[in-house]
Amino acid sequence: MQTEEQRQLLGAFVRARREGLRPDDPGRRRRTPGLRREELADRAGISVTWLSWIEQGRTVRASAEALARLAGALRLTRVERAYLFELAGRHDPANPFAASSGDAPASIGALVAGLPYPAYGLDPAWTVCTWNAAARRLFVGLLDGRGGHRNLLRYVFTEDDARRLIPDWEARACRLLAEFRTDYSRNLADPRARAIVAWLREESGLFRRTWDAQAVAEREGGLRRFDHPEDGPLSFRQHTLLAAERPDFKLVALLPDPPP
Repeated sequence: MQTEEQRQLLGAFVRARREGLRPDDPGRRRRTPGLRREELADRAGISVTWLSWIEQGRTVRASAEALARLAGALRLTRVERAYLFELAGRHDPANPFAASSGDAPASIGALVAGLPYPAYGLDPAWTVCTWNAAARRLFVGLLDGRGGHRNLLRYVFTEDDARRLIPDWEARACRLLAEFRTDYSRNLADPRARAIVAWLREESGLFRRTWDAQAVAEREGGLRRFDHPEDGPLSFRQHTLLAAERPDFKLVALLPDPPP
């Protein structure tokens, strides 16, 4: 949900970008700089009233598709587009791997922060929404900013760091996808999850074959082994909990095996 500050920042940002655009008839004398609201609304295929409310910082719950048209009409750069969607509290349909716009549920955030062992939260699209320092160290290339995303499925199926980290990589990847498919069946209307599946089907042969095999599994705990590039062989017992206030979010904790 947007805060008052986010609405004000979004309004100021859209207005500044609108006023920075050149009109279609730059030779005519104009009272205002850049495009008029009517002109931008026409370019974006949105209503003038809706655009006015955004610039005024009023509560407007726009669709991701409408925001995408507005971003295109404003000719935003990739960074500016991401900023617009972040302030609007929406996922960019052009970037399904963007981090969730909603914060992790308070219960998951508190537990992750309080655990001394690797722990993280997953949003409905299985993007890591919160994590602790131990998880950042364990999952090389996922939470340190190097990969440019924090989606667990993309990491496991397409990143070389994951292949090196997970000894039984193919078996674990297939099991992970079977578990995700169970969640996916409850979330079929989510365009972000659908876009992630479509992207991975194109980018990973293993993902495509496993997805087409229709395997489904419940999220399970058990032994997890890793070959860490600095810490060497590591073993953990995985535990998964759902947030009472948001059961589509989950907490994953890895406790050392054997216990210290």
